[in-house]
Amino acid sequence: MTQVRRPDQATRSRGEATVRESWERFARGEDDLRGVRPEIAISWHRCRDQYGVDPSLTEAPAAVAEVGHALEHDVVIAELGFRAASLAHEVNTLGGIVTITDASGRVLAQWGDQATRYVAAEANLAPWFCWAEGATGTNGMGTALMSYAPVLIRGAEHWCAAFHDWTCAGVAVRDVVTRKPVAVLNISSWRGELPPAVGTWLGNVATKTQRILRQHAKDDGAELIAAFNHSRSGSRAPLAAVDPAGRVVLADDTAGVLLGIPGSTPAPDPAVRWKPELPEFIRAAEYAAAQATRNPGWSGSTQIRTRLANDPTSISFRPVYLAGHLIGNIVAFGVSEGDPVQRTVEDSPLRTQPHRMVATRENRMILLRLPEVTFAQSDGNDVWLSTDQGLLRSASPGLDRLETELSDSGFLRVHRQYVVNLSRIREVERRYKGELFLVMDDREQTMVPVSRRNAPMVRRALEI
Repeated sequence: MTQVRRPDQATRSRGEATVRESWERFARGEDDLRGVRPEIAISWHRCRDQYGVDPSLTEAPAAVAEVGHALEHDVVIAELGFRAASLAHEVNTLGGIVTITDASGRVLAQWGDQATRYVAAEANLAPWFCWAEGATGTNGMGTALMSYAPVLIRGAEHWCAAFHDWTCAGVAVRDVVTRKPVAVLNISSWRGELPPAVGTWLGNVATKTQRILRQHAKDDGAELIAAFNHSRSGSRAPLAAVDPAGRVVLADDTAGVLLGIPGSTPAPDPAVRWKPELPEFIRAAEYAAAQATRNPGWSGSTQIRTRLANDPTSISFRPVYLAGHLIGNIVAFGVSEGDPVQRTVEDSPLRTQPHRMVATRENRMILLRLPEVTFAQSDGNDVWLSTDQGLLRSASPGLDRLETELSDSGFLRVHRQYVVNLSRIREVERRYKGELFLVMDDREQTMVPVSRRNAPMVRRALEI
């Protein structure tokens, strides 16, 4: 981690004073967030309004539960431990410490400056204590669990006043299939600063570590394809092989039509697996994966609606395991076997739909009605919203997360970089090679590309 020129002390002091004043107002119940970075403002809102974390908390609570995880997640945690230990000497010279937490925010291990570790112990910044946002407020480890990019929390940006002497930077390593966090690597300094390049370093570590998960996921995809082919030889029912997130690794032609995806097209790589345009199917697949993870003997069934039939279609789930861990399910259509898949609140017709989206502009949070949003576009780790108020940055961390939030609200993923509001499409343009472009009804009449894999879903959604 190399040093670069930093802002002068006067500039830093003014900025820190502004944040501290905003924190004092916000902790009293006011909503004035001048001078506060948008990602910190969003975290403060979660801590105050959603979690109810006491800002006068002086120490982290003990972790009360362990998080069950797959064997390859242990490999990831071990890899992070190796990288953290190798950094310990450099961090020690900065007076800092390095920590690793699991997906619950429970600290697993710690390295670094001994004097700083003594100070950290007073706040329970130590193994077996919980630093999730819901337990300890805005901090490098807990806030990283909520983010898809490295986070930096300075001084009064921490939600709890007792931690205002700390500067922390953390990054979460996420499962490449479910996108859920596996672990967090965090660097903390007491009454000191971290090198400006720490965010880049953490991001590189996360990327390198996630390559392990990606290779495991590809291997799992190949095993799912083998299980699909084995099942197909003994079944006349339409079949699909799906991963724990409900994405399709392989489906036969009939199942492909029912799911709205290409049939007989293998996709073992998690980056290119097919996502059905059936939220009810995805929720059922996620539920089935959760049940099968807890109970290896489980199998189940439910009914879903497809775009090709007015009546519900029965589907059954049969889990597939590799080396003792779940890699997905074989789904049979028109078959009802096993335990009933429980319908959750999310499956109910009375499910509460999101009525607003949250965006940020400078230091303000903007609440948008869904009709005001034309489309969302990903740009690296950021998501930008084209709205009637102009271009705004979404508060939602990642296009996948936004797609899930809006899946039942008239929005559709049409490209790996775009989610569009179907009601804001003005024209559909077909190019000479068959490519589709959507002309939106914003002022610029933006043309949004449609990927080939998503073209059938777009045609069905628009009935063209």
